[in-house]
Amino acid sequence: MQVVNAPHLPVRPDWLALHDEPVLEAHWPIVDAHHHLWDRQSGRYLAHEFVDDVNSGHRVVSTVYVQCRSMLRADGPVEMRPVGEVEFANGVAAMSESGVYGQTRCCEAIVGGADLTLGSEVAPVLETMLQVSGGRLRGIRNPLAWHESAAVSSSPVTPPRDLMQNVKFRAGVATLAGYGLSLDVWVYHTQLDAVYELARGVPDVMVVINHFGGPVGVGPHAGRRADVLGEWRNSLQRLARLPNTLMKLGGAGMSVFGYEFASAELPPSSQQLADAWRPYFEVCVDLFGADRCMFESNFPVDKGMFSYRVLWNAFKRLADGASQSERQSLLCGTASRTYRLRGTGDKA
Repeated sequence: MQVVNAPHLPVRPDWLALHDEPVLEAHWPIVDAHHHLWDRQSGRYLAHEFVDDVNSGHRVVSTVYVQCRSMLRADGPVEMRPVGEVEFANGVAAMSESGVYGQTRCCEAIVGGADLTLGSEVAPVLETMLQVSGGRLRGIRNPLAWHESAAVSSSPVTPPRDLMQNVKFRAGVATLAGYGLSLDVWVYHTQLDAVYELARGVPDVMVVINHFGGPVGVGPHAGRRADVLGEWRNSLQRLARLPNTLMKLGGAGMSVFGYEFASAELPPSSQQLADAWRPYFEVCVDLFGADRCMFESNFPVDKGMFSYRVLWNAFKRLADGASQSERQSLLCGTASRTYRLRGTGDKA
């Protein structure tokens, strides 16, 4: 896999501070279904930085750490180096469990990064990850987002073009079932049909589609939002028919979505974000149902475009027309069930 510089928007605290707003419905419990932690050339976002965001006013009861190639082991067998990321996330979870940093159970569930192209030989890696995770390992994610245009980029790692069709990769995905682990996937809308074929072939593995399913708004897709929406919806319609598929709603703070809020004089309000994302939100909930959809922050990646407080206000605005049970699913229930979280206080 090719490693390049991360194409993430820079986090500008002074700019983010130019807009703030009161927390909406602070009583609602939230599970942040997708975030990262790292210390890399592009910036530091470790436990203390994340806790500062989590404690910004919303009632975040639990979070799910997702693979981002952070704190890999520096030596030892190559296939075992991603075990270091699970150890790292489990350490942050232990810090959080102390209660010293607030009431949120950070990293209560962990999605690791075992190399699934090992096929069935990935089993020893998974077993080691389970052992070092403190019982928190719930799934695996590998880099999958690929596009033929160099203008479409969202990750420091570019995977092979047809990785989801790779026989050994599929065997690795199938191996997850024996350990009760799910598969998280981040792909662009142009790859959703390949996700369908992959998910259809592993009915015993829950496939969690990240970031709205990646409707691209840059490169050859710039200025074609309506066309992309139609293509994206058609592909999701097929995926939603598979009972082992779920959807994460978020990630639209990445530049690959084509929104230009980060270039404005002021950061966006939660109402602006909700208005922009509503078409994607409505399609996902219509096709998958609220009980198969969950909100995610994708921080710190999305922090280049808006603050944590504003983001969750936007999500609450999106869920405003839903029933109480649907809101509960979107904000915490679906994530809690999917990642088998404990005592997430899912009553508003």
